Parts: sequence; structure tokens; C-alpha cells
Amino acid sequence: MPIQVLLNIFIAYLWMFLQDETSVLNFISGYFVGLIILFFMRRFFKKPYYLFTLAAVGKLFVIFIHELFTSSIMVMKHVLQPKLDVKPGIFKVETDLEGDLEITLLSLLICLTPGSVVMEVSSDSKMLYIHGLNMPDSKESVIKSKSIFEKAIKDVTRK
Repeated sequence: MPIQVLLNIFIAYLWMFLQDETSVLNFISGYFVGLIILFFMRRFFKKPYYLFTLAAVGKLFVIFIHELFTSSIMVMKHVLQPKLDVKPGIFKVETDLEGDLEITLLSLLICLTPGSVVMEVSSDSKMLYIHGLNMPDSKESVIKSKSIFEKAIKDVTRK
């Protein structure tokens, strides 16, 4: 992917210098020309086209922002309730992600779910032990979030 980005910037500079004047607008148009050229040359690269990976990162970022916003709303509702009704508990969730980066990213994103904290990861990195503040609701929320996050993480890291 870094080769593709550098090649695209090189094409943009080349395009800009072949025009009559050097300006930011010529560089941007050259960048888009480079995107098109690299799209048609993508079969010659070992890695997938970098714009697809950037789109997957953008999708993961949008999912993160959405979950951050909804978890903030849920925490505000929970804090503003006059009576706290909590049933804490610990449960385990199985994951099929591999590698430290994927497991760490999933653990951090699961902590966004209100009332849940990843306590430990098993030695084979296949199980996450999670503490839930309100047990039946927390487990359902975490499992739903886990499936969404796992798919987005796989789109970014495995191509």
C-alpha cells in the first residue's frame, strides 16, 4: 500500500509539472488521474488497491463514531436515572480474530459498549472475558457490537 500511495503522489507531481502552471488545483487533478491509472494497474500489485483499504478504514471510523455517540447517550441515561438497578457479572465471548492488533482493537471497541470492560484475553486469543454492569442487557449489547466490529476490523486488516 505505501508503494501505491507514493506512486500516486509521483503521478500527481508529474501531472502538475507537465501543465502550464504549478498550482494546488493541478496537483489535485493529477492525484485523481493517478487514482484512475493505479486502479487499472491494480492487478500488478501484490497488495489490494489502497483506496479500498482507505474506504474500509473510513467505514470502521464511522462505526466507531456511531458507537461512541450511542454509548454516550446510554451512559447519560444510566447516570441520570434516580435509582440504579445493576446486576454485574462476568461472561466470555469467543472471537475469530487473529493477531495482537485485531484483538486489541476489538477489546478497545468493546469497551465503548456501556457498562462493559474487557478484563482478560485468553492465552490462545480466542476468548475475551468481559465484565458487564447490567448482565442480561450488557451481554446482548456486547455480542451485537462484537459482530459489527469484527466484520469492520477484518475488512481493514485482511485483504
